[in-house]
Amino acid sequence: MEFDLNGANISSLRISPFDEEEDEVQNNDTEDDISDEEEERIPMTLGFVDKAKNKWSLHRQYFPSKAGGSPAWLDPVNLPLEKSNLCDFCGDPLQFLLQVYAPLSEEWTFHRSLFVFMCPSMACLLRDQHEQWKRHPEKLSRSVKVFRCQLPRDNSFYSSEAPNEDGTEPSLTAGAPLCNWCGTWKGDKICGGCRRVRYCSGKHQTAHWRSSGLSHKVSCRQLETSAKSTELAASNSLWPEYEITNEDECELDTEMSAYNDTAGSLIPRTRVDGSHTKLLKDLEGDDDKRSWAFFQERISLAPDQILRYSSDAKAKPLWPVSSGRPSRPDIPKCNCCGGTRGFEFQVLPQLLYYFHVKDGEDSLDWATIVVYTCEASCQGNEAYKEEFAWVQLASQSSQS
Repeated sequence: MEFDLNGANISSLRISPFDEEEDEVQNNDTEDDISDEEEERIPMTLGFVDKAKNKWSLHRQYFPSKAGGSPAWLDPVNLPLEKSNLCDFCGDPLQFLLQVYAPLSEEWTFHRSLFVFMCPSMACLLRDQHEQWKRHPEKLSRSVKVFRCQLPRDNSFYSSEAPNEDGTEPSLTAGAPLCNWCGTWKGDKICGGCRRVRYCSGKHQTAHWRSSGLSHKVSCRQLETSAKSTELAASNSLWPEYEITNEDECELDTEMSAYNDTAGSLIPRTRVDGSHTKLLKDLEGDDDKRSWAFFQERISLAPDQILRYSSDAKAKPLWPVSSGRPSRPDIPKCNCCGGTRGFEFQVLPQLLYYFHVKDGEDSLDWATIVVYTCEASCQGNEAYKEEFAWVQLASQSSQS
């Protein structure tokens, strides 16, 4: 059974706005501390990755939530502006992490997707840690970026009716030409040889030319007389592609409770008999261990979850450790309207396992990535509005 991001029981997340509408308002908490595990638990929608049964379900006209591979741009023409696609530290194009389809009830947010990109370099992420603590800088340098895109029901890219769930839904408009190496960013640079293959940057052109097995050096002359170049990303360094499916955390709570009553416990007794509260009290004075214990207790319901989402105004992120959590002033205002940003979802480190990221000194790693978005989901002038991600590392020793 699948659930949409608002908890409605439907057959597919992709057609949720066509089936029903719900009033959703996001507001920040009034406290300086963004999270407190002792507060009343707010229902969350959990995201899980799985290989798509049908490849077409990840195409943009089916409004997917997906991780890895290349993004399914909601607005396929007006992509993020130049240089916003680069890591602000090394200058390389950012790599697509995941996207969440999260429509809201307003007319201009009938379709709404959030896209997360990051530099795969851990060295850049460590530099990013210092930058995210800067309040109100003239320019914030980041290696992790989030973009919000939204469209009304009537638009030039998609039908106003629910898409055909058989793979036959057409694209009403061709998208912008994309980089033939990463399949992610707009291909503004054209190969001088074949004049057909496009790139988003000189670095990706060089990578394509030198790649083993996929080298454009070999195929360039063949494409000079070809009708068109391949539309698929040639890079073999992209993260594996998955579909994101959803389930309500409260459903898991109910299932676990019923199972404990009938078949014995699969989790520590401290949680079942109520002494978990005592365990947390015993850890007072060590905030990081206390946060970690609570994090583990919540995650144990579904250890393979990679995403936690809520549109509830009172929802808060689940922090693995206490140190390195932001306070309200650390979350910048919306770049477009100047309004407050609120928590919407977080990405968990389990995703790194599915991306086959191996442990190593220089390997990419994080404790959680928390995404804050404009509470008003403002329209603005740009198709893709940049939002804010707060990254917490397992060790906060790098924090300034």
